Amino acid sequence: MNRFTDQYLTEALKNKDEAAFRQLVETWKDMVYNTVLGIIQHEADAEDVAQEVFVQVYQSIGSFRGDAKLSTWLYRIAVTKALDHVKKRNRKKRWGRVYSLFGEKDEPVNAAPDFHHPGVQLDNKERAAVLFKALDQLPDRQKAVFVLSKLEGLPAKEISEVMHMSPATVEGLMHRARNNLRKLLGKYYSAE
Repeated sequence: MNRFTDQYLTEALKNKDEAAFRQLVETWKDMVYNTVLGIIQHEADAEDVAQEVFVQVYQSIGSFRGDAKLSTWLYRIAVTKALDHVKKRNRKKRWGRVYSLFGEKDEPVNAAPDFHHPGVQLDNKERAAVLFKALDQLPDRQKAVFVLSKLEGLPAKEISEVMHMSPATVEGLMHRARNNLRKLLGKYYSAE
């Protein structure tokens, strides 16, 4: 989508044009879902969070100034919502253990199940599952930068806009993510 189309779509969205909102969802739903799925690693939760992203876009389009591309703004919202979801899930896991000691019945909190990212070829599913399990062990910002770079193919400059950080910080996070993944995956491949 080019800048002119972004501007037209943004103005139509600000006027609460339903056709524009449908076009936005249709154009960007796969990108939003794949980004969220890469971070959350749970298909049903990713679907819910992706819907929350579009609800937030609809509600807050009036605050979009157009300083960045519309896609950059969407990535920013998707990453923020996904990281918030991961933090909330991790809090539930922590407190779920405490509650289980006292016999309180809260909703069960399970580890992220195996899932299949739509961008992974069938013959790479097993290796991708190992990669995603290792990716899930990275700190949130490293995970988000890795997903945006390697799964979504964004350049460091755009990732820096999405994440509100300098390109040097993005490069540093990417370097640490690669090193951490190398260590985590090295254990897997050496055991094989």
